[in-house]
Amino acid sequence: MRAITIPEPGGPEALVWDEVPDPVPGEGEVLVEVVASAVNRADLLQRQGFYDPPPGASPYPGLECSGRIAAVGPGVAGWTAGDEVCALLSGGGYAEKVVVAAGQLLPVPEGVAIDRAAALPEVACTVWSNVFMIAHLRPGETLLVHGGASGIGTMAIQLAKAVGAKVAVTAGSKEKLDFCAGLGADILVNYREQDFVEEIRAATDGAGADVILDNMGAKYLDRNVRALAVNGRLAIIGMQGGVKGELNIGALLGKRAAVTAASLRARPAGEKAEIVAAVREHVWPLIAAGHVRPVVDREIPMREAAAAHRVLEESGHIGKVLLTLP
Repeated sequence: MRAITIPEPGGPEALVWDEVPDPVPGEGEVLVEVVASAVNRADLLQRQGFYDPPPGASPYPGLECSGRIAAVGPGVAGWTAGDEVCALLSGGGYAEKVVVAAGQLLPVPEGVAIDRAAALPEVACTVWSNVFMIAHLRPGETLLVHGGASGIGTMAIQLAKAVGAKVAVTAGSKEKLDFCAGLGADILVNYREQDFVEEIRAATDGAGADVILDNMGAKYLDRNVRALAVNGRLAIIGMQGGVKGELNIGALLGKRAAVTAASLRARPAGEKAEIVAAVREHVWPLIAAGHVRPVVDREIPMREAAAAHRVLEESGHIGKVLLTLP
């Protein structure tokens, strides 16, 4: 088969479309013929040599895919060859074929084209696990999403609105904020021109956000704590703004607030399977009903993955960038 390899870390040009051995499914695994994958910022870090795959994972980038089951390994029940699926991966999505643990498979949702289903697993699992399973967002509460026009952001807006929450977003342009409003965002903050702490307080009569979903890390840590409501929950899922920040414990204690941090890729298979099962139970019906949809900025042929990485690095996209195969 062919896959995107990274012979040496570097810029987008480090991605090479090459011939590699076909993967073989083992116990509890299936082989998927890939139709599409999606680009995540973790892929950019892996390309640069800063984010190695976990032990035993495919060396090729790609944390999600959609396609059709080509073969079923021993011990797998409930899936057969030919099933249309999408999957949460630990790696290997930038390839014509990938082996997936059966617990990380999802059926392509009703009403979604098989290629666009590749935009769903990583964002749905990230948002559901952090915002709902960990931070326990409830109807009537306010969710603040940083990077509202990203793949994660567009999914978070839709899911939060679907459960009856109020949604605030930050983004860096009017175009992105307008798109977020079209998905249902209630409070729009241009982080280049406005202080999100002041804007959130003003929009919530001084209360603040009950839950904050943060992709920035250190850069926003202090302001996120200041923006939290009493009993608020800050869920950190990224480090785009650095890895080390100063935390005001007094402010946290005063608000009886919590700070959590979680990623998907390094989680044990059993935990991933629990998250995938929860997404299938809670999110897939919302997609089938038309309340939630994948947001895709563009599709690029997989052999041109370097161009897709440049799109993400320029940060002008809205939603997901997909890599497709003929």
